[in-house]
Amino acid sequence: MNRLDGKVALISGGAKGIGAATAHLMAQAGARVVIGDVLADEGEETAGKIGEAAEFTRLDVTKETAWQHAAALAVERFGRLDVLVNNAGYFLGKSIEDATLEEWNAMSAINMTGVFLGTKHCADALREAGRESPHGSSIVNLSSIAGLVGAPLDPLYSMTKGGVTLFTKSQAVVFASRGDRIRVNAVHPGVIDTEMGQKTIDVRAASKKGDRASAAREAEVRHPMGRLGTVDDIAKAIVFLASDDSGFMTGSSMVVDGGLTAI
Repeated sequence: MNRLDGKVALISGGAKGIGAATAHLMAQAGARVVIGDVLADEGEETAGKIGEAAEFTRLDVTKETAWQHAAALAVERFGRLDVLVNNAGYFLGKSIEDATLEEWNAMSAINMTGVFLGTKHCADALREAGRESPHGSSIVNLSSIAGLVGAPLDPLYSMTKGGVTLFTKSQAVVFASRGDRIRVNAVHPGVIDTEMGQKTIDVRAASKKGDRASAAREAEVRHPMGRLGTVDDIAKAIVFLASDDSGFMTGSSMVVDGGLTAI
């Protein structure tokens, strides 16, 4: 189940956190992975831990030439590209009154332009590989529960992730209607125990002028399961959507949030 034998994946933001956990789990499932990130030291370290099945490349997701290079590297190094994981993301944590235009442009460039460029420049390689796979190739976009429901801590972040949510559905229909055999699905994490997740707790504590410990406990109990998510919780969902086991899924939103949006 959820095997990726013979498949090649490119993961943006793959140096640490959810991206690194996904790279490790994909390699364990039989895939070869290209880890793209601006964090060269962490990216090289992650690739080194995985071994010969991994390659690191510096990838600034806001730069078109960087995506072109990353897609070409996957094909040159491993012969094909079956899976794209648009994982790189940025959380600002400011109200619209406090955020500057420069901060908005930076966040939207990573959270939305990066998904656009990744999809655009990996499409040819994914289309080619998809012809040889029983269930085609796969794109997995990292959205958020903030892309499904209102995010009081950061409406601007919610705007970008809402864009990813609808882009996922729209592009899935485009590929399918053209017979391109590229599936596109999204994962919507709750609060995950990563640097970004911890930043949301810092913002919550500051907004309520309370202590951080109380904000952390509140974040946990907001999830009916009583805990924050882990990087492995999300990586397992990504691997499922990348695998042929999800072969009849496209345009879907997989919510992995401990029940937070169910209440």
